[in-house]
Amino acid sequence: MGKFIVIVLDSFGVGAMGDVEEVRAQDFGSNTALHIIKKIPEINIPNLLNLGLMNAIGEEWEGLKFSEKANWGTANLSHQGADSFLGHQEIMGTIPPIPLNEPFSASIDKVKKHLLENGYTVRKLGEEHEPNILVINECVTIGDNLETDLGQVYNVSGSLDLISFEELTEIGKKVREVVKVSRVITFGGENMDLDNLLNARKIIDNKFSGVDAPESGVYDKGYQVIHLGYGIDPKVQIPSILDTQDIPVSLIGKVADIVQTKSQELYPGVDTQYLFDQLFEQVDKMSTGFICLNIQETDLAGHAEDVPRYADRLEISDKNIGRLLDKLNEEDILIVMADHGNDPTVGHSQHTREKVPLLIYSKGLSNRQVGLRETMSDVAATISDYFETQKPANGVSFMKELIK
Repeated sequence: MGKFIVIVLDSFGVGAMGDVEEVRAQDFGSNTALHIIKKIPEINIPNLLNLGLMNAIGEEWEGLKFSEKANWGTANLSHQGADSFLGHQEIMGTIPPIPLNEPFSASIDKVKKHLLENGYTVRKLGEEHEPNILVINECVTIGDNLETDLGQVYNVSGSLDLISFEELTEIGKKVREVVKVSRVITFGGENMDLDNLLNARKIIDNKFSGVDAPESGVYDKGYQVIHLGYGIDPKVQIPSILDTQDIPVSLIGKVADIVQTKSQELYPGVDTQYLFDQLFEQVDKMSTGFICLNIQETDLAGHAEDVPRYADRLEISDKNIGRLLDKLNEEDILIVMADHGNDPTVGHSQHTREKVPLLIYSKGLSNRQVGLRETMSDVAATISDYFETQKPANGVSFMKELIK
């Protein structure tokens, strides 16, 4: 056994799933990877092309051709919607139960009551005829997340100059106790105050109300976050399974915030080059183990509908992937994939429900196809086969397709 490395290029989907006309009509026609390539035909991503990106897309474009030697496949999303948190839980081997999808206004009264009962000061903010948010201890806001699919996520946002992250997390946990949406994201930043949060409050469709997190400045300095998910059992996910066998686990980037493990090798962050640098440090010191890296800046560019920025982050990732390939030995396996789409050309700024690429590299392995997998959990099942451990809760291994 060597190293099993998964790089998640967050939101880098390769085409709308077959069910989008029925469940997400706004995503019809989406294809994040192909549309970026078509908009930026001079994009320089030779390593992704060699690994089989066009094969996974299923279409060549001008000088960008199928790779004859690539090992590749694709995977459908088996979680509801197109969500980074749920997507990563799926990649790690579980399919969370279907959460409620409802605006914070449907839960605001029970959240307020629960927090008051636990000793917090709480006030509603907003007019009677519009959806409100909550203000807690005059330093924290609670409302709808406006950056992902509306109704799936509530945000607990605070100024870390006024409250510690530990205290903020306790508020988030109290909210999590009484709501059944997919996630309660609890986060804070420095060099900001309550006014920064309140001035960034927005209302959408007179139904959803929350703080526009980027506009508030919460991400700018000292950002800390914890994602509190609905119905997640980490014990049956591949990182925790490897923990029990004392097999090293390292989580880098956003995945370090949203996937649980006992490992101390956690390196959260956002900057693409910084995260790849952490990956290289782990690869250099680890003889065997599991490493997962999430590159979030692609997703942020998708939300911003910024095609040139997305292409730039892909080029940086591609260059670093080439450097990584030079470091791998014959026992190592690398999978480059995504967790959903976020097509910046489709006409909206939300995630898109797309199948994801599975671009597989192992020295000496060529021209293997693993087909269209029904779930991204097949990656976790393959990791368990590789390390010969207990299976995760969900997924079917394709390890037999990778035997040399």
